[in-house]
Parts: sequence; C-alpha cells; structure tokens
Amino acid sequence: MPSENVLNSKKQQVEELTQKLSKACAGVIVDYKGITVANDTKLRKELREAGVEYAVVKNTMLRFAAKNAKLDGLTAVLDGTTAIAVSEKDPVAAAKILTKYADDSKGKFVIKAGFVDGSILDANKTIELGKLPSKEQLLGQLLSVLNGNIRGLAVALNKIAEQKGEGAAPAAE
Repeated sequence: MPSENVLNSKKQQVEELTQKLSKACAGVIVDYKGITVANDTKLRKELREAGVEYAVVKNTMLRFAAKNAKLDGLTAVLDGTTAIAVSEKDPVAAAKILTKYADDSKGKFVIKAGFVDGSILDANKTIELGKLPSKEQLLGQLLSVLNGNIRGLAVALNKIAEQKGEGAAPAAE
C-alpha cells in the first residue's frame, strides 16, 4: 500500500494536469518512443516558443486528469509511452509542430489523439488539423482572391462603360 505522502503527491499531480487540460483550448497526445535527446530538446524549444506546454506523463495520471477535465475520449489511446502538448491560446500550434515532427520521424513519433475546445479528435483528424495552412497563409490567400475579384470587376465595369459610351449618340455641337 503506498504511503500517504505518495498518494498526496499523485493527487496533486492529477490536479495540476486536470487544470492544464481544463485551461487548454487544444492539445495533442503523442507516442514519443524513438525520439533522441537532441531531437527532444529541439522539439521542446519549438513548442515552448509557440506557447505550447509539452510534458511526458504517466498514462494513469493522464487518465484521471482527462476524466476530471471531461475529456474522457482521450483515455482510449493512453497506453505505451505518452506525452501531451497543450496550448491555452493557439488551437493549432501543437498539432502543426507535432504533425510535422511525426512526418519527419518516419513512424518513431506518433500522433495518438488530440482535442480542440473540448471536442476529441482521433489521430487522423489531429493530423489534418496540423496540416491546415497558418492563419497568415489563409489571410494571404483570401486577399489574393479578393484582389483578383476586384481587378476582374474593374475590368468588367470598364468594358460596360466603354460599350455604353460607343452606343451613345454623338454630342451636339
């Protein structure tokens, strides 16, 4: 039977993890086996710079915390080596960074699941989220389309004006 100090420590860890999950707008759970220390350090730095908190967690602790945070759907993937990345502000940052890393690792680092605003995403949906263009890229694409449409509208209006100008009666002298 574990000592009272050990139980209290584990309860505190579960509570802290529950708070992180509850505050997060998004998160990604990964299987990190096969990652080197150098790559792990690089990955953690990139996540930290993006405002994403990343930690290796025990499945049992995460299982309790996920239930407490009403993210029960995550418990099905909690086996093997597990790490979680959570973000309080950016719903796609963790998915983008970890999906790219998983693609580069050729199967040694695997996306297990994710969540966004309380909705559970399976591995495929999490990867799709990670492959979406960034907000800046989407805005650039939108501006490009709008610019093309405005230019096309201007050309069409000029043609209409020219046609009306040609069909008009000559001005009286």
